[in-house]
Amino acid sequence: ANPIHKTHPTMALRLITDKVMMTASKFYQQAVAHELRKTGLRYEDLLNEEENDIKEALSLADLDVKTGRTRRMKRALDLNLKQKNYMDYAKNVDQETFKTEFYETMLQIRARDQEFALLNQHKK
Repeated sequence: ANPIHKTHPTMALRLITDKVMMTASKFYQQAVAHELRKTGLRYEDLLNEEENDIKEALSLADLDVKTGRTRRMKRALDLNLKQKNYMDYAKNVDQETFKTEFYETMLQIRARDQEFALLNQHKK
């Protein structure tokens, strides 16, 4: 009857849920990577550049990052139009599907914007 040794059912349920979600997320990530490899895109290329924080992060990125993103997107559109698969042309190329080039900058911009909003809440 020691309350310290008592396990909470919600804690056990959370551990099970977390394990299931981690397994499911790994399968989902593999499926996304497979589809991205077909087109030659990276995960970052899927981010909507019309969102302010992404637009700002891209404006701060190197020219090579912007050029690479544009070329990958044009190539993906072209392959889709022709109903071709990128892997047919570049079988042994490491596409670095989950490489991040501006994502960290975008997260910093979001954090800055959230901090700014919190600091200015008193003005509402």
